[in-house]
Amino acid sequence: MRMGCLRVWTLAGLLMLLLALWEVGCSEPSPSPEPLDTGTALHRQKRSWVWNQFFVLEEYTGDDPLYVGKLHSDVDKGEGRVKYVLSGEGASSIFIIDENTGDIHATKRLDREEQAYYTLRAQALDRYTNRPVEPESEFIIKVQDINDNEPKFLDGPYTAGVPEMSPVGTSVVQVVATDADDPTYGNSARVVYSILEGQPYFSVESKTGIIRTALPSMDREARDQYLLVIQAKDMVGQMGGLSGTTSVTVTLTDVNDNPPRFTRKSYQFTVPESLPVASVVAKIKAADSDVGPNAEMDYRIIDGDGLGMFKVAPDKDTQEGVITLQKVLDFETKASYTLRIEAVNRNIDPRFVNLGTFSDTATVHITVEDVDEPPVFSSPVSKMVVSEAAKLGTIIGTVSAHDPDSSNSAIRYSIDRNTDLERFFNIDATTGVISTAKQLDREVNAVHNITIFAMESQDPLQVGKGIALITVMDINDNAPVFAIDYETFLCEDAKPGQVIQTISAVDPDEPPSGHRFFFALTPEAASNLNFTLRDNKDNTASVLTKRGGFRRREQSLYWLPILIGDSGTPSLSSTNTLSIRVCDCDPDGMAQSCSAEAYMLPAGLSTGALVAILACVLTLLGSPPPFSGIRPQKKEPLILDEERDVRENIVRYDDEGGGEEDTEAFDMVALRNLNVIRDHKARRDVTPEVPIFFSSRPPPYKTVPDNGIFREFIWDRLKDADVDPSAPPYDSLQTYAFEGSGSVAESLSSLESLSTDSDQNYDYLSDWGPRFKKLADLYGHSEGSNMFL
Repeated sequence: MRMGCLRVWTLAGLLMLLLALWEVGCSEPSPSPEPLDTGTALHRQKRSWVWNQFFVLEEYTGDDPLYVGKLHSDVDKGEGRVKYVLSGEGASSIFIIDENTGDIHATKRLDREEQAYYTLRAQALDRYTNRPVEPESEFIIKVQDINDNEPKFLDGPYTAGVPEMSPVGTSVVQVVATDADDPTYGNSARVVYSILEGQPYFSVESKTGIIRTALPSMDREARDQYLLVIQAKDMVGQMGGLSGTTSVTVTLTDVNDNPPRFTRKSYQFTVPESLPVASVVAKIKAADSDVGPNAEMDYRIIDGDGLGMFKVAPDKDTQEGVITLQKVLDFETKASYTLRIEAVNRNIDPRFVNLGTFSDTATVHITVEDVDEPPVFSSPVSKMVVSEAAKLGTIIGTVSAHDPDSSNSAIRYSIDRNTDLERFFNIDATTGVISTAKQLDREVNAVHNITIFAMESQDPLQVGKGIALITVMDINDNAPVFAIDYETFLCEDAKPGQVIQTISAVDPDEPPSGHRFFFALTPEAASNLNFTLRDNKDNTASVLTKRGGFRRREQSLYWLPILIGDSGTPSLSSTNTLSIRVCDCDPDGMAQSCSAEAYMLPAGLSTGALVAILACVLTLLGSPPPFSGIRPQKKEPLILDEERDVRENIVRYDDEGGGEEDTEAFDMVALRNLNVIRDHKARRDVTPEVPIFFSSRPPPYKTVPDNGIFREFIWDRLKDADVDPSAPPYDSLQTYAFEGSGSVAESLSSLESLSTDSDQNYDYLSDWGPRFKKLADLYGHSEGSNMFL
């Protein structure tokens, strides 16, 4: 069976373009007498030409479906036996086909920018058998572009900057517009640029969109910002083309094209002469139309009589010239100053040097005002010397101050007692003469730093301050003593001539040539048979044994009195007692066991005297330290409250003492011997088994001034009251709960007694009579002897 070809009919205009093709088109087959559906295979003898592309305009706005084209098969004889079927993209939803005629229509409005073409498939079927009469053919429907999109500036609006004074043609910024239409079809997407606003200052290149300056010497100080409107139009700018616009904000950036200028050529300022150094005197400013670094400037004094007296520097925030004081002003010396100050740009642009100098000058007049000044000392620090042996009232030196003002007021002097709490010095209020008010002691305070006040008589509020530095010169008023409390141990097997101790001395005095000490035994000890002393001539001395064969059982402790003298004028000396304890030593000479018993048998000392001394020692063993009764007391306020004000209250006590006859409660003798204070010593009635250290001196009595500790206590409280700012202006009674020192009898308690398991010899108790027999039986054994060297 012969089959015809499938013809594709499109718009009339397109068919005319294809007339030439019909010459080589499909040959029209002869109609077959047999029916189409013969049940036999279809045999194509000649394939007809197939048109495979349609065109349809976008954005169709008509009410009826838009005709796209026509499909036709040569097999279709118009008998209604052929049915046309359409499939693929948009089939049935966008494109429909008349199955009888093969006409294709678009039922929806198409947009090329959304989809530019559609691929579909067409087939001719036998309506009765539904079998294809032609092979399936694929074709494309292309959406043809129209100019329906205007150019758009996707990056707009724009901002840009260009330096002021830029030459013509300087590039500012490039703008770009895009057109969604088909750039390959017609001129719908060909854009040109033009400037609608911003002339004559700027121009734009039509093809590239580059904006450039159009005028020279645009000055930022005259106008710093411009608003441009740029248009982009398609169709190469022809009539009927679509257009879009954008704005471009152009800012002129600053360059240093303006010099600084003072608003005035002369400035006048007034300052008081009391203005402190480094204070701000005045501020001046040179105006500069530029901004930022281009407006930064430096100031300097180039002339005038204030060089060295004043300094000018820029304020980095305000660019002002700050004038500060460098030296102290004095109205009486100079009452006015004149300065010539220059302001110059810090960052100069070489391109604009031809415009002139980038600096300016101004004159500043400064007037000094007179103020009432405090007195001024002729020397801020007055150095004086005084001997520590100076008597009360000795004149040390003189300070001098004067009133710097023209009034020249009289001056009165006083000492700041906060710097002289002990009141060692006085000053004459009129003459400024300083003298001693108390005995000085260089060893307590070698240098006194006191503040002197100088006050104007006419105006007491004007007070000047000066320093008096008083150095106390040393005299030889202290004797040398042992450098330390020596504890000397002597081995029983010591040989004659053996050095058992090297001693040195200290002296709080400070002679100009240094110390030189002399050592010797006291006359009463010089002839002893046990020890000798050798002066080493280097401020030390060596103690040597004269013999051997020492036995601690015979005598365990020796006291050696040593005389130490200095080289001062006059020479002073003191006797210091060295304790030497006999010990049992190991082969290396290290003490292992020492007796604690002290033997004191000076020549001519009787047994009865020894018994009396021993009784006193046993009685005094339990006494407390001399000042153990002094307890710290809470400081009472200097201002008394109403309940304790002794001026307004009478306190009644109903306690009654026993009178003078009441002597049973305590020993009155102890109260009458406050001048004597005994050093506290450990008990010597028991000898420990292990080596122990004892005081290096015998138990002397120390004499102190009458009630000295009370006077010192009250004097300390008086000094506290003198410097207490809350002290009342009226005379007031101060009460102090101070107990003073402890009993000179010390403690009688036996709680401090050492162990009774000792080697102490108490056999002499049997010589005291039957009353001591029991004690002799308990403690007595072999008799020992006591000797003082």
